[in-house]
Amino acid sequence: MGSFHANTIAAGKVCGAELAAVCDINEKALAPYSVKKFLTHEELLKSGAVDAVVIATPHYAHTTIGIDALKAGLHVLVEKPISVHKADCEKLIAAHTNKKQVFSAMFNQRTDPFWVKIHELVHSGALGEIRRINWTITDWFRSDFYYSSGAGWRATWAGEGGGVLLNQCPHNLDLWQWMFGMPEAVWARCSFGKFHNIEVEDDVTAFMLYKNGATGVFTATTGEAPGTNRLEIAAENGRLVYENNKLEWLRNEMPTSEFCRTVQQMFANLPYWRCTYPALSGDHGPQHLGILQNFTDAIRDGKPLIAPAEEGINSVELGNSMILSSQIGDWVQLPMASAQYAELLAKLVADAAAGS
Repeated sequence: MGSFHANTIAAGKVCGAELAAVCDINEKALAPYSVKKFLTHEELLKSGAVDAVVIATPHYAHTTIGIDALKAGLHVLVEKPISVHKADCEKLIAAHTNKKQVFSAMFNQRTDPFWVKIHELVHSGALGEIRRINWTITDWFRSDFYYSSGAGWRATWAGEGGGVLLNQCPHNLDLWQWMFGMPEAVWARCSFGKFHNIEVEDDVTAFMLYKNGATGVFTATTGEAPGTNRLEIAAENGRLVYENNKLEWLRNEMPTSEFCRTVQQMFANLPYWRCTYPALSGDHGPQHLGILQNFTDAIRDGKPLIAPAEEGINSVELGNSMILSSQIGDWVQLPMASAQYAELLAKLVADAAAGS
């Protein structure tokens, strides 16, 4: 992803941004670039060569490099997830003391017109009160070769800090909290190495409970084929379904609760309209380029961020709480105690190192 972002900027695709330097501990990765080159992020941050940095490294380094970059007074765009666990998120966010520094996260799915429309329908109140959310995301299939090619860091507690929840699903978890907010409690069943010879979770089913009584089920895996990506939202004013690049709202002619109270039939069916959004078909928005441009515009012109990095703690907390719940076999109340999960993660790292 670092090369992808660097190439996008170097090609002049981000208006107002210039690639001034690149940094990688692997010197070969720097060879294609004709700008200033650094082997450590400390050297880059001290150089004065850049005004802003894009951090696209293995996950644990997002925290340390991010803190150093913020303390150096630079604008920061960090890849997802912003940190591996909630306690590190808190440390990273705490380092953003100068609010004139732009601090953004690469949640590029927030630029997708489908998700933007769903966010709008939820937050405008058009759907009415949410009653149930069900998101099945099983189109993340990964082979054994994918995991074995990760140079020893991928799919390990010490190297990556998690599996499908931390690698594939940060965007989905971010969209979940962006659209529906944070639940009050989470219960989950995670399977570790169920489909692959890995330490971390590759199959997850989570149940979420909201303050208003709404429930949510979140299912994800990298071991199922063919997979699907289906989001279903049951609300007071009907049911919204997004699947196969099609968004459809079965819109009730009256609110469900009103129909329930007033209808004088035993087995009544509430009439609805079938509303689709064909204009969105095939359009997934500017994605990474959109976030890079928004980051640049925020620095140069003060434009509001699409994805403030501070919001990245929510998706990390959701993923952490699912793993914690699975480990303790109980509900996890939110906000989650960040120290509790940090201790669990340290134990998982130690147990993996010991071969247990």
